[in-house]
Amino acid sequence: MHRRDFNLALFGALSVPGLTRQSTRQGPVRVNGDRLGANLRALGAIGKTEAGAQRVAYSEADRAARALTLDLMRAAQLEASVDAAGNLIGRRAGSAPALPPILFGSHIDSVPNGGDFDGPVGSLSAIEAAHTLAERGIRTRHPLEVVVFQNEEGGLIGSLAMVGALTPAHLDRVSQSGMTIREGIATIGGDPERLESVARRPGSIAGYLELHIEQGAILDAESVQIGVVEGIVGIGWWDVTIEGVPNHAGTTPMDKRRDALLSAARFIEEVNRIVRSVPGRQVGTVGRIEALPGAPNVIPGTVRVSLELRDLDAGKIRSLYERIAEAGHAIGRADGTHFEFRQTSENVPALTTGHVRDVVRTAAQDLGLSAKDMPSGAGHDAQDMAKIGPMGMVFIPSVGGVSHSPREFSRPEDVVNGANVLMHAVLGLDRAAG
Repeated sequence: MHRRDFNLALFGALSVPGLTRQSTRQGPVRVNGDRLGANLRALGAIGKTEAGAQRVAYSEADRAARALTLDLMRAAQLEASVDAAGNLIGRRAGSAPALPPILFGSHIDSVPNGGDFDGPVGSLSAIEAAHTLAERGIRTRHPLEVVVFQNEEGGLIGSLAMVGALTPAHLDRVSQSGMTIREGIATIGGDPERLESVARRPGSIAGYLELHIEQGAILDAESVQIGVVEGIVGIGWWDVTIEGVPNHAGTTPMDKRRDALLSAARFIEEVNRIVRSVPGRQVGTVGRIEALPGAPNVIPGTVRVSLELRDLDAGKIRSLYERIAEAGHAIGRADGTHFEFRQTSENVPALTTGHVRDVVRTAAQDLGLSAKDMPSGAGHDAQDMAKIGPMGMVFIPSVGGVSHSPREFSRPEDVVNGANVLMHAVLGLDRAAG
């Protein structure tokens, strides 16, 4: 189905049949697919251009999308507010108010030239799940909080604040909007001077659930309807600088060169070889390269490349890095160049919680949907939330594995499947959690 067809699809006709554990005399409880589809279209129209979605955090389009989202929260009978970090919170009381809340949600900001599904599917499905429960008069024991985190695409800023990990260095960082994070928080109704009021201590939530498009092609290629996320991979970033000797390209013999770019090329080959040499689902990428002085008639004297490694096992990431660094230094010795490695970022792996995976898997089974355990190769707010309580994620297929692109697309029936699984996973967690 083409993405344009999605804008005309009637979600309600595509609601998932099957048994669920929460039902009424009229049959299993399901989300309102028509309403979810209309809300996704309305949000997708904000910041829409021919080049894709332009809702970077703190932009005018982001602020307009946030206003719409607050209205949708209120329509869902949620008590809507903006916390000091700028996160949108929609709260519904539980029958046992002393119990810790169950949180679920995602984000609505986009990358430049982004798509319509990354973030909004999880956020608006969470609101729709809460709306359906309110309409059906289904009250959970735990309080429910729909959370729409701010500036996920700029470094998980909203969730970092919620777990008390947002630092002054983060606040001084310049965002895609041109504002600093500090300025952006103030622009969207937060208060960067009161961030301590947002931070939640470990054990203060009963759990966190996030529905998201896969952003990969596994579910689509295997015709599996639901991904039960095992964990969010750790990510290590390094800047690698290779120093050689710049010299005249016409007068320096080939055997007298100390070519930093040639060493970089050999290094890139080694990264690929080493990462592929180990069994598992780890990935390694050199995604950026800069050669200086950058003239066609000068042998490159300095080259800077990036190195990124991802896996669910932090030990494997470290082991791969050590082998790659050793290979780089060996190349330098052979070529007469010098390698320097500097780590710039580290996100530790965040494993999902066993009993949360179980409620997601059970929800899919009860709805008659096929499911597959799988890792998340991309980062999500859920990885921060794992620091303060049980965490789980639900994936739905991304057609062709395309994401962060205007070609990003998930079929209407898959969106509704995910929303129904999310709603019933929340109910399952409510029953299971103390």
